[in-house]
Amino acid sequence: MQAAFRNMDPRYSKLAKTLCGHSAKIAQGEHVLLDLSETPAEMAEALIAEISARGAYPHAEISNPRISRALALAATPERLAVAAECALEKIKKMDAYIAIRGAANIFENSDVPQANMAKIAAAMKPAVDWRVNKTKWVVLRWPTPAMAQQAQMSSEAFEDFYFRVCTMDYDRMEEGMEAARRLMESADKVHITGPGTDLSFSIKSMPAIPCGGQYNIPDGEIFTAPVRDSVEGTVSYNAPTVYNGISFDSITLTFEKGKIVDAKAGAKTAALKKILSSDEGASRIGEFAMGFNPHITSPMRDILFDEKIAGSFHFTPGQAYENADNGNRSRIHWDMVCIQTPEWGGGEISFDGKVVRRDGLFVGEGIEKLNPQYLLG
Repeated sequence: MQAAFRNMDPRYSKLAKTLCGHSAKIAQGEHVLLDLSETPAEMAEALIAEISARGAYPHAEISNPRISRALALAATPERLAVAAECALEKIKKMDAYIAIRGAANIFENSDVPQANMAKIAAAMKPAVDWRVNKTKWVVLRWPTPAMAQQAQMSSEAFEDFYFRVCTMDYDRMEEGMEAARRLMESADKVHITGPGTDLSFSIKSMPAIPCGGQYNIPDGEIFTAPVRDSVEGTVSYNAPTVYNGISFDSITLTFEKGKIVDAKAGAKTAALKKILSSDEGASRIGEFAMGFNPHITSPMRDILFDEKIAGSFHFTPGQAYENADNGNRSRIHWDMVCIQTPEWGGGEISFDGKVVRRDGLFVGEGIEKLNPQYLLG
């Protein structure tokens, strides 16, 4: 063990300190569940050492995407009932949850029937809801060659990028996020325009939640939820997205009275509509967010990165978060992303008729500190 720590990449320890300190704020006496998939043992060791140094108690679950796929293919109501009960009982005993999810193949579940994935999501929803609403938690990916391919980078360059973005000075976001929170919580009407997009909705009286490394790493977004039936118009998402192992390169949704009345995704329109009909909440929006991580500038088909792209917004069919709750209860939560920087066609976001972001840059006193020039300064 000591030899392993002597040879450990120092970036692992730095990341462990960020996750246990800035993100989950692990305190003495707490029980912490590590949910690790395709993650090096050395990173697990770094987390265990950091948790233990804080006087807390580490626990670990180790999984593998191929084994998870096999279990998904073999899903039966009887097995899922027991698995869901065990998962809920375990997370109820935890104070914090840290998940690192690596994948050699992001399409591992592409041939798992959607009916199986829907059953798994429904069965595990109570445990997921408990984790999200009752524990301190943070989720991140692990840099794999597959992720480097998605980002169209060499493995070495992507790894350097990963640790740079995951261990950035997230405290620098605080002032701008607070200004954005005040602005959003005083707003009523939101209007978003851009290529293929003319969308309006209300966020009146909805909380705005800044995210600067507390729940996701990497991070850099502020989210709320639209008033349930207020969404009108059309939004065209220009960032590719993967959901349940299926890749979608472009999606267009049209809304009337808060409900999706038309959905298009080219040749994958049928698959899109099937997901959006999973339950009543799947055809309505549960989250609206603006991304501003200055290190993330282009999509890589990994939502934990893509939803934080500087100059982007995401508009999410499915479940709302309880801390910004419009009442949407769904087994899905699908963050679809639109990038509004000039390279991606530009666009504007207005609150009550006043532009707050133009072509991906925030406009206004205080919120301009969420622009890359300040965050990287």
